[in-house]
Amino acid sequence: MARVEFEHVDKIYPGGTRAVGDCSLAVDDGELMVLVGPSGCGKSTLLRLLAGLEEVTAGVIRIGERVVNDLTPQERNVAMVFQDYALYPFLSVRRNLEFPLKMRKMPRDEMRRRVEWAAGLLDIAHLLDRLPRQLSGGQRQRVAMGRALVRQPAVFLLDEPLSNLDAKLRVQVRAEIGELQRRTGTTMIYVTHDQVEAMTLGDRVAVLDRGQLQQVAPPRELYDHPANVFVAGFIGSPPMNLFPAHLSGDGTALDVAGQTLMLAARRIGMADGRTITAGVRPEEFRLATTETSGNCLQTVVEHAEYLGHETLAHVRLASAAAAEEIRLVVRLAGMQPLSPGDGLRLEVAPASVHLFGEGGEALAG
Repeated sequence: MARVEFEHVDKIYPGGTRAVGDCSLAVDDGELMVLVGPSGCGKSTLLRLLAGLEEVTAGVIRIGERVVNDLTPQERNVAMVFQDYALYPFLSVRRNLEFPLKMRKMPRDEMRRRVEWAAGLLDIAHLLDRLPRQLSGGQRQRVAMGRALVRQPAVFLLDEPLSNLDAKLRVQVRAEIGELQRRTGTTMIYVTHDQVEAMTLGDRVAVLDRGQLQQVAPPRELYDHPANVFVAGFIGSPPMNLFPAHLSGDGTALDVAGQTLMLAARRIGMADGRTITAGVRPEEFRLATTETSGNCLQTVVEHAEYLGHETLAHVRLASAAAAEEIRLVVRLAGMQPLSPGDGLRLEVAPASVHLFGEGGEALAG
């Protein structure tokens, strides 16, 4: 096990494409860190830089106390699991697990001990004599993880490991990966584009966009206190509703397309009329129970998605004051009887309204 540090790491490819820009990130010994972001954001590049499969353009990477920039992949003592598993099709599960140990010329008794340990840990001991083609997707994933574990690496790297599994199996294997990390205490860095995986697995989550680190925080903090508009709009399913608004009432309220939302705290030093971005999570809206309910937006239903335990209502603000129509997604409990054109008064607590400045940064208050 080991601590991992990226210090001002850049990766620029021939032709000038900057995949990673000035990234500084520390992963604690024994931590499960998840790197999440859209396709092309640089998360897999960071993993490959750490593994030694790519060379850094600038900056320093440390594993433990060692700077590893100039070390070969074999010298770094990391193990990587790819999304396509990369198993040898004509070798049995046992031989696949033994392969990296044979490359190290490990004594046969120690090799047997490690294979049996990993097989027991991953519940694949009964599969040791099968070929990969005789395994299910989840079983092949366990074998790929076992082949990495037998090396007893300082750092365990997983690059989109669940992308080839169906939805039900992804949930199962995701839980198994989390349990495996807790039992072994191995430093683990997990790359995904799926923010549900990120939020359910990570001790901390690092959000990237276009090669830039946007925020690093525990899942709850990331959800409750996004650092900027990108994180607010990326984390959450459905994501946070983001819409233009203007400060009013001496910094105590927002004008949203001619309707008013009160704020939890007065925005000292912010002038009325200032244009900002407001954000509200879909589940923070409530159906107003009476005509006198406060802090409401009047909306019109466009359509609804019925998911059994909840209804996702897609609505627009009932106002012509905005330059463009403002649309929101609202999460309501149960099966709500909604039809297109229905009017909905939606109440939201002032403390649930997030504010972001013109540059997209979160505004304190």
